[in-house]
Amino acid sequence: MKANVGTIDRVLRIVVGLVLMALAATGTVGWWGWLGAIPLATGLFRFCPAYTLLGVNTCPLNPSEPKP
Repeated sequence: MKANVGTIDRVLRIVVGLVLMALAATGTVGWWGWLGAIPLATGLFRFCPAYTLLGVNTCPLNPSEPKP
């Protein structure tokens, strides 16, 4: 798995995931708030399967890699 989630994207995913799960835990939102585990996991692992399917990559290029 090659990382395809950049820094800003990663932070937003983690925050949104935690907020949704906290709202679900307090009963503010329904069961669907537990789906916040998905953006949380993709932010923590820096890999999004949907990005791979869509050909999206928000990670900056590694300076040692040749540019396309």
